[in-house]
Amino acid sequence: QLQASGGGLVQAGGSLRLSCAASGRTSSSSDMGWFRQARGKEREFIATIRWSGGTPYYGDSVKGRFTISRDNAKNTVYLQMDSLTPEDTAVYYCAAKKWGRPNYSTLPTDYDYWGQGTQVTVSS
Repeated sequence: QLQASGGGLVQAGGSLRLSCAASGRTSSSSDMGWFRQARGKEREFIATIRWSGGTPYYGDSVKGRFTISRDNAKNTVYLQMDSLTPEDTAVYYCAAKKWGRPNYSTLPTDYDYWGQGTQVTVSS
């Protein structure tokens, strides 16, 4: 199970930090990822990180503004979002990928478990 939290309403230029707590089967996954889906648009890859370490990977639209991190002891992944713009408004989802899937995948279809989503709204 994946439990995402931390969404809300923020003004442009502000920051938010999302959390995703993994439990059960999802806590033994290889990678965690964040995606978002704006109204009327396809699900977009944001970032991914491996539980075992290594360099995180980011989507082009958030590079330099968003930071993904993990706390293995808490089975929790975070997404620090800075310099937010109205274009960042979306439902944000965390996802977990089983071992054996492609590394650093940006495809939603490569992720096996999904959280319920948390709404992020950035006002201008």
